[in-house]
Amino acid sequence: MVHGKKVVVVMPAYNAEKTLDQTYAEIPFDLVDEIILVDDVSKDDTVEKAKSLGIHHVIRHENNRGYGGNQKTCYQHALAIGADIVVMLHPDYQYTPKLIEAMVYPIANGLFPVMLGSRILGKGALVGGMPLYKYIANRFLTFFQNVMMGQKLAEYHTGYRAFSREILETLPLDENDDDFVFDNEMLAQIAYADHIIGEVTCPTKYFEEASSINFSRSVKYGLGVLKVSLAFRLNKMGLMNSRIFDFQTGKRLPISAIPAEKVPNA
Repeated sequence: MVHGKKVVVVMPAYNAEKTLDQTYAEIPFDLVDEIILVDDVSKDDTVEKAKSLGIHHVIRHENNRGYGGNQKTCYQHALAIGADIVVMLHPDYQYTPKLIEAMVYPIANGLFPVMLGSRILGKGALVGGMPLYKYIANRFLTFFQNVMMGQKLAEYHTGYRAFSREILETLPLDENDDDFVFDNEMLAQIAYADHIIGEVTCPTKYFEEASSINFSRSVKYGLGVLKVSLAFRLNKMGLMNSRIFDFQTGKRLPISAIPAEKVPNA
């Protein structure tokens, strides 16, 4: 706990067997109370590896729900077990868990309701091996989004994020896409509600076992980002009524008990 607030780390997992050991070993358990790993029908032994490490909350989807669908399950169950602060940590060891403290304390101290681990602040992205085309696309999309959304973020595309409970309870996250653009829709919703987003410099690693979408899916993601940004601006101007920005009747994540697909620890 941090200042009496329960800290839960959630891991949206897909084929993370080879990197889960390294990721788990760096988690600061003096701060983190619980870990939830949601496996999206991996083709390797991710679930067995998670159980062998002693992760108590291991959930296995019966069908692949996509990266966004995985996160919905992560956040739903984090709220169900009483999380006050939720850190999304990829189990592929692309982002170091050693920054969890820097992500959590600003939220626990009431400075920001959302924290991002930015690969662009400093020189972490290219030094860590980010492909040049992804770096250029990141810079272009971030510039476009900052203009459309009136923000000054270093990047919108990091997968290292921490949220207060209030953020996860009030956003209509169940309206968001189940694919990779979920991340972007979520930040757009946070900005739309005028919440302040904090950022810390985060080193990153690109290597064979680290998950990364291919070029064609990157293009699809980029087009989705442009669409979200335009929808944000049109909604603010009263020219559009998108469900993802409907905070009155939009669907929030159901907060319920862990379902039958939770994998029991032997």
